[in-house]
Amino acid sequence: MRFGIDLGGTKIEIVALDNQNHICLRERVLTPKGNYAGTLDAIVSLVLEAEHKLGQTASVGIGIPGAVSAKTGRVKNANSTWLIGQDLQGDLQNRLKREVRIANDANCFTLSEASQGSAQNAQSVFGVIIGTGCGGGLVVNGQILVGANAIAGEWGHNPLPWRSDQDRPIDCYCGQQDCIETFLSGSGLAQRYALEMGEECSAQQVVNLMRQGYQPAVQMMARYYNWMAKGLASVINVFDPDVIVLGGGLSQVEELYTEVPKRWSQWVFSDQVVTELKPPMHGDSSGVIGAAWLWGKG
Repeated sequence: MRFGIDLGGTKIEIVALDNQNHICLRERVLTPKGNYAGTLDAIVSLVLEAEHKLGQTASVGIGIPGAVSAKTGRVKNANSTWLIGQDLQGDLQNRLKREVRIANDANCFTLSEASQGSAQNAQSVFGVIIGTGCGGGLVVNGQILVGANAIAGEWGHNPLPWRSDQDRPIDCYCGQQDCIETFLSGSGLAQRYALEMGEECSAQQVVNLMRQGYQPAVQMMARYYNWMAKGLASVINVFDPDVIVLGGGLSQVEELYTEVPKRWSQWVFSDQVVTELKPPMHGDSSGVIGAAWLWGKG
């Protein structure tokens, strides 16, 4: 039995996979935002309660919104900033009395979709998380590319390319301005809508208002499609993947899959763009399945 855990900025999810990769159990709890001790407690409780229900122990793999530093062994680059500098792996291993494997959540997501999801059989895949933050992962020939600094695919902390004068600078938690994350994440979209339209709305509310024809939301989403097209065009120019798969809460916006490819060719350095943009086959459970696969695919 293998447990996969997705440690997100909004929720923590656990799934249990058997040797045939069937999901035997799935549970979710709210993430204790800003509370590292509470986050540890939530993860440990999910594991122990799942083992009690299933009547057996399991391996534990966790996808996190960041990475474990090879230099310090502690979490770095997490938009769930209360994790930064913490020995998450060591603390969980002490509490659970077993080895725990940790990987970037976008890497887990991309591996899942490249192996048995929307990008199955594609040679090269770029997976995107657009949720509380904005991350990315790269898979080539079924293997995750981690990179020399464990940051391969972290497109969210590059500046938005081809930015217009209309795109106002916003500070990112990483210390820079105009990161792609401040444009494309759910929190970034909500922040920009409030700044420019003077209305407090969640990203999902902006999408709903757009679908109702509310012009401020229509205008904001048209700009959002352009931002995503520019950001993904820069990835295509460097990595040239066969398939790009979107994950996270905003991946459920169906309009993205028609509107973004309409736009990105003007920034891609090619006379054609055959890269496919796809929704996740496994929805928002892709990352948690990939986390379980950190111990093998059964």
